[in-house]
Amino acid sequence: MIKAIVTGHSRGLGAGIAQALLAREVSVLGVSRRSNAALAERFPATLQEVTLDLSDAEATRAWLEGDAFKGFLADASTAILINNAGIVQPIGPSGKLDGATIAQAVTLNIAGPLMAANAFVAATDKVADRRIMHISSGAGRRPMPGWSIYCATKAALDHHARALAADAVPHLAIESLAPGVIDTDMQGEIRDTTPEQFTLREQFVALKQNNDLSSPESCGEAIVSHLLGSRFGAEVITDIRQIG
Repeated sequence: MIKAIVTGHSRGLGAGIAQALLAREVSVLGVSRRSNAALAERFPATLQEVTLDLSDAEATRAWLEGDAFKGFLADASTAILINNAGIVQPIGPSGKLDGATIAQAVTLNIAGPLMAANAFVAATDKVADRRIMHISSGAGRRPMPGWSIYCATKAALDHHARALAADAVPHLAIESLAPGVIDTDMQGEIRDTTPEQFTLREQFVALKQNNDLSSPESCGEAIVSHLLGSRFGAEVITDIRQIG
């Protein structure tokens, strides 16, 4: 039985990934601040949901150490963790950012995935096929003005994946994957910034105007096809646009 944990499954890319997994009859545990009512209605037998704010480090730690997390994975023949939840805020030049939002971003974008990966490896020590995917970003691989926090957090996921791969954990494959530009609420937040906050704003406005954004559903489908394929983990740092 294939079982997958998807963080941030309530909307955007996380919803697209969860839908693609559920359509393949994979049992999914979705972890988000809110439910995905549409998926819950369509897949009542194979979708479980946990309401959790992953930017709350103590609540996340408590859940990961609890019986529900381990219990979901207990009978899996293939176990999957997809660390998708994240935020792009705060956007702006250094020195003008809100400290509390920096702390929230670092907790949600880095601490949550790293804690989840650690708990996942411990809980699946008897599973013969286990896979971790970090949803990263091209912003973690090249600096962008106004995105110092987002760039740093995504770069952290990339390097965590490299280091975990170097650990050579038995039966574990890991990738940190950039999904491309997707028509999500995050893109809307980027377009809502001012040029003073984000000097590349007009490039992202043009992506929307020119219909150059992928849909969450099509991107989720491509990601899941790769995730479940035999080549997953062959490269640690990947980009869905370069995977054939």
